[in-house]
Amino acid sequence: MTTAAGDRGPNEPIPAAGERPWHALEANEVLAAFVVDSAGLTPQESARRLALHGPNALPPPPQRSPWRRFLAQFQNVLIYVLLASAFITALLAEWVDTAVILAVVVINAIVGFLQEGKAESALVAIREGLARRATVLRAGERHEVPAETVAPGELVVLEPGDRIAADLRLIEARGLRVDEASLTGESVPVDKGSEAVAPATHLAERFGMAYAGTLVRQGRGIGVAVGTGSGTELSRISALLCGIEPLTTPLLRQMDRFARVLSLAIVGGAALLFAVGTLWRGFSAEEMFLAAVGLAVAAIPEGLPAILTIVLAIGVQRMARRNAIVRRLPAVETLGAVTVICSDKTGTLTRNEMTVRHLVTAGGRLQVSGAGYALAGGFQDDGREVVLDEWADAQELILAGLLCNDARLLEHDGEWRVQGDPTEGALLVLAGKAGLDLKLDRERRPRLDAIPFESAHRFMATLHHDLTGHHFVVVKGALEAVLPRCARQRSGGEDRPLDPAFWHAQVEDIAAAGDRLLALAYAILPADRTELTLADLDQGLTLLGLVGIADPPRDEAREAVGRCQAAGIRVKMITGDHAMTAAAIAGQLGIAKGRVVNGAELDTMDGVALRRAAAAASVFARAAPEHKLRLVEALQANGEVVVMTGDGVNDAPALKRAEVGVAMGRKGTEAAREAAEMVLADDNFATIAHAVEEGRTIYDNLKKSILFILPTNGAEASVIAAAILLGVTLPITPAQILWVNMITAVTLALALTFEPPEGDLMARPPRRADEPLLSGYLVWRVVLVSTLLTAGILWLFLWELTEGDSLDSARTVAVNALVMGEIFYLFNTRFLHRSVLRGGLRGNRAIWISIALLLTAQLAFTYAAPFQALFSTAPITLAGWGLCALVGFALLLIVEVEKWLLNHRQTPRHGQEQPS
Repeated sequence: MTTAAGDRGPNEPIPAAGERPWHALEANEVLAAFVVDSAGLTPQESARRLALHGPNALPPPPQRSPWRRFLAQFQNVLIYVLLASAFITALLAEWVDTAVILAVVVINAIVGFLQEGKAESALVAIREGLARRATVLRAGERHEVPAETVAPGELVVLEPGDRIAADLRLIEARGLRVDEASLTGESVPVDKGSEAVAPATHLAERFGMAYAGTLVRQGRGIGVAVGTGSGTELSRISALLCGIEPLTTPLLRQMDRFARVLSLAIVGGAALLFAVGTLWRGFSAEEMFLAAVGLAVAAIPEGLPAILTIVLAIGVQRMARRNAIVRRLPAVETLGAVTVICSDKTGTLTRNEMTVRHLVTAGGRLQVSGAGYALAGGFQDDGREVVLDEWADAQELILAGLLCNDARLLEHDGEWRVQGDPTEGALLVLAGKAGLDLKLDRERRPRLDAIPFESAHRFMATLHHDLTGHHFVVVKGALEAVLPRCARQRSGGEDRPLDPAFWHAQVEDIAAAGDRLLALAYAILPADRTELTLADLDQGLTLLGLVGIADPPRDEAREAVGRCQAAGIRVKMITGDHAMTAAAIAGQLGIAKGRVVNGAELDTMDGVALRRAAAAASVFARAAPEHKLRLVEALQANGEVVVMTGDGVNDAPALKRAEVGVAMGRKGTEAAREAAEMVLADDNFATIAHAVEEGRTIYDNLKKSILFILPTNGAEASVIAAAILLGVTLPITPAQILWVNMITAVTLALALTFEPPEGDLMARPPRRADEPLLSGYLVWRVVLVSTLLTAGILWLFLWELTEGDSLDSARTVAVNALVMGEIFYLFNTRFLHRSVLRGGLRGNRAIWISIALLLTAQLAFTYAAPFQALFSTAPITLAGWGLCALVGFALLLIVEVEKWLLNHRQTPRHGQEQPS
């Protein structure tokens, strides 16, 4: 079978540019192309086509097996080094060391496996967006059938509330309005008709098409199924998702580089020690091999992977308490590196609840307060509260909006929602704010007849009578459709001649604010009139006024945008809505001004031009899914770390591509939620600002944990190297080294993960995504502390031996000196630059709890018989403990002096770590 567009089967997707796509064909051409008439296919022909083209369902996405997902957790250089260390310690029969290292590796992999989001399920979620049932015409009769049995060329009947089962070319539409927000980002339902449009028409303006997964809000229609299964717009978005490789996060890239450098340094140091020991000191190759292995075990921070996972997991829990549900663990930290937030408009920055904001009558203009469908709000005249009793014209205008209305306002669990068209719902809310009884005022003026809204005439009309027998008609619709039918205007309770210039001036003012305009008019009809025709409305109407309706920005979104901008994060709006509406909302939110870039312009841009536009502009309107994806990629090519927020199916590809995709949890689609790394349980853009603060806190605390752990490993490795070079016995054994590493990691280092945010956190610019995990200054700190610890440990060890203590006793003092040094150094680490004397002893109870636990463990390590047998320790005197504490206290003072010197010598530079 062929169509007018060429040799294509009827189940293939919308044709490429240069052909005549379905929306550009007339209805009779589409019927002829599919060899179907107004009675629909026969059941036999429908079954034949279904067998030929397959079911109306998206193909299942590829899935990774659980084993492959689990094994992927081990793809990290540091993990490789740990596994190699475990293998070597097993060869040396050091089973305790082997068990501890393997336990760390396995636990880390299990946590990562459980926390990893199921990215593949985004495709499954899109399949769920398809309707489950559909009404079709077969041989002239209606049949309700499973949606997956809709065949190409099928005539599908549409009614209010239907989830559309396939891409349809409409051949009949009466008052049909379709909610396409999840597909195009359009904030209000779209008027549909059966007319063809130009081939290059944007998706949101193909009024003769109805797409799979969208929702019928009003009216009725019939359409030919021109795209089913893999031939739908939903399938095209699914294909976009399939081709997107999720990005690794800045932290994982930093950790990978850090692990590689650290691994090379450890292996190089061990090899150098082996060479020096055998060639210079004359030790045997076997002795030096064991010593080199001991140095490698000492230098590897076994607890670091566990600390990283715990830091992120704690951040996940804290975010969950603030309504941000993190689906993929590394996304927690990535938020701290964000430089650009690309936000959808509808339902993200705005409420996705249409609200009347302006009333215009011949007597003046009123502003309406309140947002959404809640009945709270009032009326102001130039900012001054007014009583509607003094505005008779406004009362008549509001009543007309209540009467010429098919929507219903329902309350559920304290929340109001609209059943029907959202724009009509906004008029009901307006009536409620004005004090009208929505049910009683309708009953007092019963409806006799109606002309439903149709795209051909672009208005709705209803015929009523009141209790005194008067008959009248109310008309509601687009200004350009209603105004030509008006000869008079309502003013001061009287009908007076129309002043077109006044109304056009009002239109320009309100449209500039981003409102969509509705005109309302009325006419008195003879008392015997019970039916309404279009001829009754051709002329003689009286204009009651205009209503300005918008999807208002969230109040909390304004503050959140300001907080993000203060933190050096740019906010960009990418929406499928109109350019004028998008620009007005952006201005109200405080998003940077500038030229609005349309989707049609993006289509003409090459890579270089797109990167320039992505950097310069802040508002992108009429954006299709491909545009959002290309903009995210262009920003990433400019070196930005991007958050993409959204709630629709059309947002899913960009959500998956961005470093952090943020979906709405309450009103968002399942496809968006499954493609995202984070879901906002309260659909509140302000939660993103809190999440950014949490992400920055997590990164700070992770850096502090690493800065705390590395000097321990550095000191241990240095002690082994120094002992060999000096020709003395090892002050600390490998088993004792692993004990110190693990016990301090699960106590002191873990306590740093609970550090509160520092005061200037949201006043800093975002960190560079390519910055090293340890700056030159922090490397210096690690070297300094490692050297000081090494000197203290060697001094005490040799002192104890010269005093005649046993080797086990001297080693026990050395181990406890290392632990005491870490306890005092923990306070230094709480602030990277600020002095510990300025609040370093309070603000984190976990610090004192961890110290108490560690000291208890060290007492057992020193005096308990099982520990003495396992780790070759011995009791030490009170004087020995005093010397250990002295080493730690001296370390604290020296580091504080170093901070003081640097604070007075360094000049802060943008983007670098500087003293607080």
